[in-house]
Amino acid sequence: MAGRYDPSWEPILKPLFKQDYMRNLSNFVQQERQQTLIFPPESLVLNAFRLTPFDEVKVVILGQDPYHNDGQAHGLSFSVPRGIALPPSLKNIYTELQSDIPGFQYPASGDLTKWAKEGVLLLNATLTVRAHQAASHQRRGWEEFTDQIIHLISQKLENVVFILWGSYAQKKTMLIDAQKHLILRSVHPSPLSAHRGFFGCKHFSQANAYLQSKGRKPIDWQI
Repeated sequence: MAGRYDPSWEPILKPLFKQDYMRNLSNFVQQERQQTLIFPPESLVLNAFRLTPFDEVKVVILGQDPYHNDGQAHGLSFSVPRGIALPPSLKNIYTELQSDIPGFQYPASGDLTKWAKEGVLLLNATLTVRAHQAASHQRRGWEEFTDQIIHLISQKLENVVFILWGSYAQKKTMLIDAQKHLILRSVHPSPLSAHRGFFGCKHFSQANAYLQSKGRKPIDWQI
């Protein structure tokens, strides 16, 4: 696992990797990889922790599951590699950014690596999935792992913005100390729900206003 994440995460991740449920999860994922196609590739499962050092986390955007179609998943929630068609939720995220952030230009690429390097932890609750089978690796241990990550970020860092879109993400509110951090909630940006309150939520400008009020550098959201 080492080398697949930034060294700053070592004190956080190493104790978690030693827990029984993570050993069981690791065995399960390895067996799955031997039998079928699993996304993302093994080298990118911990990509969010590789691109965003622990002590530089400013914003956490929580997703649920990796994309399950060919070439989409690369270990960052809502993101797809350069050259891959924009998924519907990401299109709506960009639309909201256009109305929320003055001068934001609608990007051609869905690769959010730049955000990750700016301090936006793009974390899915489940970090692997079978090809073309949505939610196929849920309830195997990943959620326990990522819940502990969210709790430890809340506990050990200060003035982080947690962006929780949709009822699944909003259940994570209980893991976060609202006295130390800003929690932003809305419906999910998917086409099924975006018109019920995602559009107009202004989470991106709110996140930046909060960071600036705490003396932290705002996120440049332009891709």
